[in-house]
Amino acid sequence: ACSEFSQRSCEECLKNVSCLWCYTNNTCIDYPVRSILPPSSLCGLSNARWGVCWINFEDLIIAVAVIAGLILVSVTVCCCYCCYCRKRSRSTPDEEEEQLARKREERRLQSLQRKHERKLKHDEIRKKYGLLQDSDNPYSRFENE
Repeated sequence: ACSEFSQRSCEECLKNVSCLWCYTNNTCIDYPVRSILPPSSLCGLSNARWGVCWINFEDLIIAVAVIAGLILVSVTVCCCYCCYCRKRSRSTPDEEEEQLARKREERRLQSLQRKHERKLKHDEIRKKYGLLQDSDNPYSRFENE
């Protein structure tokens, strides 16, 4: 069916996806499906057109290969970068987390210190008014005098 479009125009030939246009002799031929690239005996790659008329088959292959390579490289770089960032974030805690832990520990120590000071002050007041119990017998009965 593609040979019917020979000696016409490239656009008419390439309306059918299974056709290949050759500029050397202006022929429309069936695309050789068994081989990925059309053999040079059929038509040279620089003169063959498939899909669109404005780019030859050789340039089309190069463009597709470059685009596929760029996509492959960018996906690889993104994957490596993401894996590196995850690994880095797991191995070392953030500075903010370290600062929060230090502040939390400082507050805990200050709280314990204030608690101890309060206890000493309360013990002084109890001692002053005679309310401090004997440490030997803490369960002794309170006597009223």
